[in-house]
Amino acid sequence: MTFLEFEKPIAELEGKIRELRGLTTSDVDVTAEVGQLESKLDKLLKDTYTQLSPWQKMQVARHPERPHFKDIIAHMFEDFTPLAGDRYFGEDDAIPSGLARFRGEACVVMGHEKGWDTQSRIKHNFGMGRPEGYRKAVRLMDMAERFGLPVITLVDTSGAYPGLGAEERGQAEAIARSTEACLNMRAPLVSCVIGEGGSGGAIALAAGNQVLMLEHAIYSVISPEGCASILWRTGDRAKDAADALRITAQDLKKLAIVDSIISEPLGGAHRNPEQAMNLLGNGIEQSLRDMAGMSGEKLREARRTKFLAMGEHGLA
Repeated sequence: MTFLEFEKPIAELEGKIRELRGLTTSDVDVTAEVGQLESKLDKLLKDTYTQLSPWQKMQVARHPERPHFKDIIAHMFEDFTPLAGDRYFGEDDAIPSGLARFRGEACVVMGHEKGWDTQSRIKHNFGMGRPEGYRKAVRLMDMAERFGLPVITLVDTSGAYPGLGAEERGQAEAIARSTEACLNMRAPLVSCVIGEGGSGGAIALAAGNQVLMLEHAIYSVISPEGCASILWRTGDRAKDAADALRITAQDLKKLAIVDSIISEPLGGAHRNPEQAMNLLGNGIEQSLRDMAGMSGEKLREARRTKFLAMGEHGLA
C-alpha cells in the first residue's frame, strides 16, 4: 500500500503488526499484543481521518489506489457496453462512456479515467478530457433523454486538457455544450465526485439533479497548485490555496454545492475499495429512487433551479 506523508505513524504501526505476526510460532503467542496494536491502529486511523486538513484531503483524493472508473464499472455495473466517438473527430479515452445496467436497471454511465500505471495514464491522458470527450458526453445524454434512461457520471479529473490541439478543436465550447446538456436533459442525472473534481472539466459532467461526493473527495474551480501560481506566483503556497478554496465535501455540503456526502471506510476508500464502492452504489440507488416518477420537465426544472440558487448559501 502507498502511504501518504501524514500517514507515517500509521505506516510504522502497521509495520510493527506485520513483524509481530511474522514472529508467531507454536512457542510464542503474540495474539494479545497484536490485538492491542490493532486497537491502537484503529484509534489512530480514526483520529487522523476525522481531522484531515483540506490539503491532506486533496492528497487522499489523489491517492493512486482509490477506486477508479474501471473499478467501479467492474464492481457496480453489469453488461457495460462502451460507446465511442463524438461523430466529429474521434474517441477520447479520458472519458469512457457507455450503456450498462445498475442494480438491474438500464442506464448510461460515463466518467473520467486517470489510469493506474504509466501506460494506462498516458492512454487516458491522466483523466483530462479533450473536446471530443465532452461532445461524446453530449451525444450520450441526448440518447439517454430519447430513451428515458438515467445518466450516472463518475467525476475524477484535475481539469480538462489545456493542450494546443484541444484548444484548436474548441475545448471551451465543448465544455459549455456538455454543461448545457446536463442542465437541459429531461432524464435523471446523478453525478458522483469520486476523487478529484477540477474546474470546468468536472462541472461538464457534474451538473446533475443529485451531486454526490465521497467523504474525502475534493471539488473546486481550480486546483490548489493552479490557484497558488496565479495569486502568489508560486506553487509553494498550494496548501494555503487549498484552505481558502473550500474544496472539501463537508464545506461544499454547507454551501449547498453538493447534495450528499458518501462515507468512506475508515482510513479512506483506498483501504477498502470494495466497501467504498458498495457505499457509493447505495447512495446512487437512493438518489435514483428519490427521482422516480418525476416527469422529464420537472427533472429539468429542478436541476436548473438548484444551480441557479447556488451562491445564496454562506458558511456559518
